Amino acid sequence: MTEALPPEQERLVDAVKQRAERRRRARGLPSFARNFGQIGVLGWQIVVPALIALAIGRWLDHRLSSGIFWTAPLLILGVSLGCWSAWKWIGRQ
Repeated sequence: MTEALPPEQERLVDAVKQRAERRRRARGLPSFARNFGQIGVLGWQIVVPALIALAIGRWLDHRLSSGIFWTAPLLILGVSLGCWSAWKWIGRQ
């Protein structure tokens, strides 16, 4: 059913396989670990500014006895800043 290829065709098949392998490696597809690391970096880029803004807002509300007057807007500002920073970082990648 499967006949052996002549030597010329075998060399051609091997050359095509090698070229396909080289092309795949040249594309530089990132590994799973690299993608996973990038997701972690993005998460921290959003969470850290949000937590800092939350802490500042809570401190201001405690000092001024103002409920959540400062916490809520600063939290929104921190998340917005983190998302903007993550967006810029993705653009550079």
